[in-house]
Amino acid sequence: MNRKWFVSALLTLVVGVAQAQVQSTTALEGAWSGKLNVMGMALSLVLHLEQADGYVIASFDSPDQGVKGIPCFKEFLSNDSVAVKIEAINATYRAGLKDDKLVGTFSQMGMSFPLVLKKGEEQFRRPQNPTTPYPYKTEEVTFTNDTDGATLAGTLTYPQGYETMEQGTVPVVLMVTGSGPENRDEEIFEHKPFLVIADYLARNGIATLRYDDRGVGASVGGDVKGATTEDFMRDAAAGLAFLRRQPAFGKVGCLGHSEGGAIAFMLAARQMVDFVVSLAGPGVKGDTLLVAQSNRILQLSGMSAQMTTHLYRQQPAVQQSAWLRWFMDYDPSDDIRRTTCPVFALNGSRDTQVLSTQNIPAIRQLLPSSKDHIVREYPALNHLFQHCTTGLPNEYRKIEETISPEVLSDLAAWIKKVTTL
Repeated sequence: MNRKWFVSALLTLVVGVAQAQVQSTTALEGAWSGKLNVMGMALSLVLHLEQADGYVIASFDSPDQGVKGIPCFKEFLSNDSVAVKIEAINATYRAGLKDDKLVGTFSQMGMSFPLVLKKGEEQFRRPQNPTTPYPYKTEEVTFTNDTDGATLAGTLTYPQGYETMEQGTVPVVLMVTGSGPENRDEEIFEHKPFLVIADYLARNGIATLRYDDRGVGASVGGDVKGATTEDFMRDAAAGLAFLRRQPAFGKVGCLGHSEGGAIAFMLAARQMVDFVVSLAGPGVKGDTLLVAQSNRILQLSGMSAQMTTHLYRQQPAVQQSAWLRWFMDYDPSDDIRRTTCPVFALNGSRDTQVLSTQNIPAIRQLLPSSKDHIVREYPALNHLFQHCTTGLPNEYRKIEETISPEVLSDLAAWIKKVTTL
């Protein structure tokens, strides 16, 4: 369910310390980008040759994996050719300049692949990201999860015109990110979905609090490496308690994405929220969800989809991750059954990480009946609620849209409706 999902069989990009030979000048200085085609998948790579303290240093980025600054050892560098070794992954790239392109070979694990790099980097527009000055007030705040010793830092966004609103009536939403270390904007590939949502809601009379996960950004303290969804739930509960203490706010809800959707239901089952928005939250047990996710991605990538729960649990990543072990055993059924507040649960039909065909029916069946619930599948949207082609995570970066305008509109309309009941 981790949005930073991509683990290529060829490239496991781990940032490590690598010796770098130095050279004071080269005509190849700058950024060079291209696509490495492996097993039917195209992985973006960027080679940087940059001046630093009078010398040229080399590094690689893997933008599709969200990894930057992998150091390289320069075996050779001239004005028309380059050879570098990426020691952290035991790979090499050797190329020569031809027709203003670096034409070469990327080699790793005894396999070699052609890799052509062009000068410059891919530029992607993010037209939905709001820009300052905002027509509403924001405030930097902190709140503390005393049980875990974590202090969470975030941005409290007041709605446009809140100064004229009656005290104790302003609806407010706590925003909880998906799995993996996330900042308050839930930023991925320069998309900032939580910032976009907060901006839209502020312009429609709804306040929000979004915060950096523990160990990320300005948030400090608490166990990070061994933390599970249950620990992150306590962080969110501390955020709710903070919002309850603010005199301006009325009904307090929770909007969670992916793992955050599970946390929203956990809080609702404990009667801690007045309403819930589950953006691609799970409706089935964790191991069932993760196996379905793996098989769908393998299938759409042209590979054999034969993952089973047993095989998944045997993976070293599962054995080494307290989060994964806890999540695989977590069944949200009881928490969803015990949720009595209004719920808006939505999924994209092309979500390959939390499959709508598996999770939407489960949530619909488990939720107690209420006229205020909406459980909806949106056609042609992926896990980030972008309009997409396949739904595979390697599309996220290439899509300009951060989140469907229809989803934003429906969110604001539903929250305003259930907070004025």
